Amino acid sequence: MSARFSDRVVARKDYSEDQVLAWAPNDLDRQAWAAKCASRQTFIAEFDGTLVGFADLEADGHLDMMFVHSQFQRRGVASMLLEQIESSAQRLHISRLYTEASITAKPFFEHQGFQLIAPQVVRKRGQEFINYRMDKFLKTPLL
Repeated sequence: MSARFSDRVVARKDYSEDQVLAWAPNDLDRQAWAAKCASRQTFIAEFDGTLVGFADLEADGHLDMMFVHSQFQRRGVASMLLEQIESSAQRLHISRLYTEASITAKPFFEHQGFQLIAPQVVRKRGQEFINYRMDKFLKTPLL
């Protein structure tokens, strides 16, 4: 994963250096990462052949990851990825999406119609993080 994705650059305004490195370590296990991506639908956004964002959707409606390259923030990449996720979820008859949004991502998800369930504190690699459990109920498509 590139250090230029939102968790390594953009989130620095909301999280400490130690928290950022705990969340997105330099020693990422590539096999574990590939297995994780293979276990769910993964959506990517490219611009001129360069990966500029990615997101995923688990079978139960969980949106675990959504990252956008730091140079492509506020250009509609995350909105496009979420639109694809919502379309896929509706085709799969998933009526509710849910996520654990970072402090940085919370305003985006609120703008996209997600509702706050509760803030929470999570631990990863010895660091504590505040994030927000959020969900969104999708309209049922007409058959």
